Amino acid sequence: MASYTKHEIFVEDLAEGIHDLDTNQLRIALSSTAPTVVMNVLADVTGEIAYTNITEDRNITLTTSDSSTSTYKIVLADVVLTATGAVQTFRYVVVYNDGTLGKVNPLIAFYDHGSNVTLANGETFTIDFDDANGFFQITQT
Repeated sequence: MASYTKHEIFVEDLAEGIHDLDTNQLRIALSSTAPTVVMNVLADVTGEIAYTNITEDRNITLTTSDSSTSTYKIVLADVVLTATGAVQTFRYVVVYNDGTLGKVNPLIAFYDHGSNVTLANGETFTIDFDDANGFFQITQT
C-alpha cells in the first residue's frame, strides 16, 4: 500500500485561498525521485517522468466534499493509467492543483508506492484514493 505524505505548504495555501477544491483541477504527476515535504510547486519536483506511452489524462475527479459533521472530507475518484508501450520507471505519485490563478501548480501531497513501478504495453496502474477516510480531512475543534 502506498504511503501518503502532505506537502507542508498545502495548509498555508489552503488558508490563503490558493486552492478552490470545488472548481480547480487536481492532477497527478509521476516521479522516479522522492519529493520532500518542503517542496512548494510542481517545478520543484525532480525526476518527473515523460508521459510517452501512458494515458495522458492524469486529471483527478472530485467525487464528494462533505462537511455535514464537524469534519470536512474530500473524496477523489481513483485514477487508472494505461501503458501504450514501455513507460519510464516511477515510484512516487504527486498530487497538485493545475487550476489555480495565483500560483502555478501548487503541491498538495504525494504517495510513495514503496518500490519502483514499471509498466509494459497494455498494463495498468491504479491510484486508489481512500474512499472511507477521503483524500484528506479537516476537523473543527
